[in-house]
Amino acid sequence: MALLLSLAACREDKETTITRPTDPNPVDTAQDGSFKEVAPTAEQVMYEVNLRAMSSSGDLQGVIGKLDHIKSLGVNVIWLMPIHPVGEFRSINSPYCVKDHRAVGAEYGSLADLQELVQEAHQRNMAVIMDWVANHTAWDHPWIQNKSWYTQDGSGAIVHPPGTNWQDVADLNFGNQNMRDSMKAAMQYWIDAANIDGFRCDYADGVPFDFWQKAISKLRSQSGKKLLFFAEGARQDHFAAGFDLAFGWDFYGALKNVFNGQSVNLITAAHSREYQNTPAGKHWVRFTANHDESAWDATPISLFNGADGALAASAIAAFTGGVPLIYSSQEVGISQTIPFFSRAPINWNNNPALLAQYQQMFQFYRQSAVAQKGVNTIYPGQDVFSLRKTLEGQDLWLLVNVRDVSKNYDLPAPLQNTTWTHALSQETQNLSGSLVLGPYEILILK
Repeated sequence: MALLLSLAACREDKETTITRPTDPNPVDTAQDGSFKEVAPTAEQVMYEVNLRAMSSSGDLQGVIGKLDHIKSLGVNVIWLMPIHPVGEFRSINSPYCVKDHRAVGAEYGSLADLQELVQEAHQRNMAVIMDWVANHTAWDHPWIQNKSWYTQDGSGAIVHPPGTNWQDVADLNFGNQNMRDSMKAAMQYWIDAANIDGFRCDYADGVPFDFWQKAISKLRSQSGKKLLFFAEGARQDHFAAGFDLAFGWDFYGALKNVFNGQSVNLITAAHSREYQNTPAGKHWVRFTANHDESAWDATPISLFNGADGALAASAIAAFTGGVPLIYSSQEVGISQTIPFFSRAPINWNNNPALLAQYQQMFQFYRQSAVAQKGVNTIYPGQDVFSLRKTLEGQDLWLLVNVRDVSKNYDLPAPLQNTTWTHALSQETQNLSGSLVLGPYEILILK
């Protein structure tokens, strides 16, 4: 039984209170479907689109056809994996092997298709960000004619990115100002030509801090619109460079370990570490799947022991704090790994019951200010994750059994002998001193 929506905690020994940074410049976003600009980070729900898997056609029109589906999950930011032509020389058909930074790949459609997608997304009050590969290019990219734009070895040969096995791409030289200027201009092109709302920046660790700092500042000032920048990287300086979001890898690792039998306290510790020095308005993206994990590691169905466990892990990731990320396919419980070097259309009818639960949970999350911005009090324990969120006198409790067997949970004092409403079903829950939670059961109580 995966989703009843209430909150469970562990025993009330010591409690941990964590304040989530708030956006210093909150922006009112339209609720009637008319898009104004990217929502404040604290209010975002992101959806990653694997174009090659999203539809049988594997193109931008296939994404347009799924926009209502994406919207039904409470999403207000769409992240498109790379849409550029893929290099052919030394190629393994990776979309991160970009042959032309200023073009839409023929397999995905045209600039007009991208413009239509952005317009249709905006009409549904969803922003669109593009995946941007700044560290390297395909070997047959037009820039390769400018040899000084690329990193070279002692004999003057252009090299692939050092420290990687990415033989299909050539490493860019950020010591070359002309290359830097061309990269910034290419990013600006998509803002002007397609009205995109920002970038998810691939392998941000491989690009110098000062490039990101100058590029982000310049793009924001030139565009005259609010832009969202999301770093894929582990460096500590990305927020200082101007990025709004970064991947919460520490939290993701803790989540996997907890569902593999370790204490739920690992989640609390990871959340605290990530937010310890995080500037106000900046956030960590919380996920149970993305294109890399679902291609090279395993899907949430495998990692979290089935559909109920996958949903339970998603609930913890979303409600603990940060920006929740949904990866195309996880909401219908696809168990096999999803490639992105090749076409692998998703069976959207795979698990309609799980999809309905994802929709219900994330729609509630998007509509609840306390779920998004409440101050956390997390109660320690072993098998039940217990989180209390408080905002302006309102409380929300999340209780999640992280095991595949029922667990008796001794309620913390604030929950004992109280009455709550299940946030999703609107049923009344009368609590006493303890509670039995079924395997992977989720309670969201308000």
